[in-house]
Amino acid sequence: MLTTRQLAVLVTLGLLVGAGNATAGEEPGGGKPRPVPVIHVTDLFRPHNDPDDHWDLATVYALAWEGRLELRAVLIDYPRPEWRNDPDVLAVAQLNFLTGKAVPVLVGSPRWYDPPATSGQSAQADLKGIRAMLELLRHSQEAVVINVLGSCRDVALAGRLEPALFAEKCRAIYLNAGSGLRDPAQAKAVEWNVSLDPGAYAAIFELPCPVYWMPCFDGLPPGPGRPLRVGPFGTYYRFRQGEVLPHVSPAVQNYFAYMFLHGRSLGKPDQTPLPGTDWLRALLAKPDPALGERLGAMDRNMWCTPGFLHAAGLTVTPEGQLVPLASSAQAVFTFDPIEVSCSREGVTMWKPAQGASNRYIFHVRDVARYEAAMTAALRTLLKRLP
Repeated sequence: MLTTRQLAVLVTLGLLVGAGNATAGEEPGGGKPRPVPVIHVTDLFRPHNDPDDHWDLATVYALAWEGRLELRAVLIDYPRPEWRNDPDVLAVAQLNFLTGKAVPVLVGSPRWYDPPATSGQSAQADLKGIRAMLELLRHSQEAVVINVLGSCRDVALAGRLEPALFAEKCRAIYLNAGSGLRDPAQAKAVEWNVSLDPGAYAAIFELPCPVYWMPCFDGLPPGPGRPLRVGPFGTYYRFRQGEVLPHVSPAVQNYFAYMFLHGRSLGKPDQTPLPGTDWLRALLAKPDPALGERLGAMDRNMWCTPGFLHAAGLTVTPEGQLVPLASSAQAVFTFDPIEVSCSREGVTMWKPAQGASNRYIFHVRDVARYEAAMTAALRTLLKRLP
């Protein structure tokens, strides 16, 4: 537990976001929407597992920069033993510097959700990041949105520890995992994020708060003979990085370049600092044209963007325009109420809700225009970053 004095010290050091807890919606009497408090739970590593996580982090910072989100913390998954990477605190530091934010970084638990590991000295040590997240929820005056982009473990463990707190303080969970399949045989082929901790994935659907389920794919997970594709009940889309990178600021270009270089700037061998020691110098340098051309030629697979927008009270038209949820007569995606169940093995089955429900599934309403629309919306957001 953090004491009031400890919380004050963390705020002073810039490790914890301070007051300004707010909910979505209009200010009393009308006016500018108040920012939605968010905890961003992600598999953000250096070297990266997938560059989409850094694009996602930049997106939530862009929404925070515009005052639509209030980013309370970034909770990064604990890396698997076989991975040679660490939670990417440097990416958070770079975006904190660019936006003037003081978003803290927490690290999740290495322990699987099943069997329970919530007692004993060793288990308690493994739950430090989760306890810190619970403290953020507890001290928030308003309910908080939680994004889940990688493993579901940390949010599931937090919900197991304090379900009543989730019922009171969790505004919604945006769950980026799984496949939107309804064929029981095909649904047994679990998606990557689900495979990281299937029991934790199942537990998310049991939490006492709204869940906006964002299946990564509309079909079987990708593999030989199964190319990635856009589908009605999957968030996947793809763009060429050259469609976005030339439109963002030099510092944001350098943020992405630094990630692709795994934290090492370009330069003469005897002048290049050790990886991870030059994050600010790299951010403020003049962008390298040759590197920019190489990065611009890469395709980027994406999944999570629609949830960030929806949580911030925005949606996207088929033409790619960002518009408020309440004023949009037509949107390229929706969240539809469903009835859903999930086995401990991570096999999820669902059907449209027959009555009131606080479980929703992501639904692409215009498959033909979804990919281009999301790319345009992402470009619009990221070019607003300083």
